[in-house]
Amino acid sequence: MDKNDVTITIIDRDGVTHQIEAPTDMAMNLMEVVRSYELAPEGTIGVCGGMAMCASCQCYVKSNHELPEMQDDEEAMLSEAFYVKDNSRLGCQIHITPDLEGLEVELAPES
Repeated sequence: MDKNDVTITIIDRDGVTHQIEAPTDMAMNLMEVVRSYELAPEGTIGVCGGMAMCASCQCYVKSNHELPEMQDDEEAMLSEAFYVKDNSRLGCQIHITPDLEGLEVELAPES
């Protein structure tokens, strides 16, 4: 494991748990990590390209991590999305940093 990697647990839409290594030094976000590991079918996640303009990368944060505060566009998008819960976030707005070691998220159902 590279010293710049963090271990993240992602539960896919079929309920399968994947423990993956995500790089903290490549300015990636959670949606891009899910795509690079192909944990969601092509075209079903990150549809808008990470602009917080769709909710295809919505996920539920299961672990007790301190995440950056939601910006207005993310909040607005989630207010219109399906299957939103109190712990919903858009994966494209969660940047992979060393603080996310041990993060656990579950991908929201496809809307």
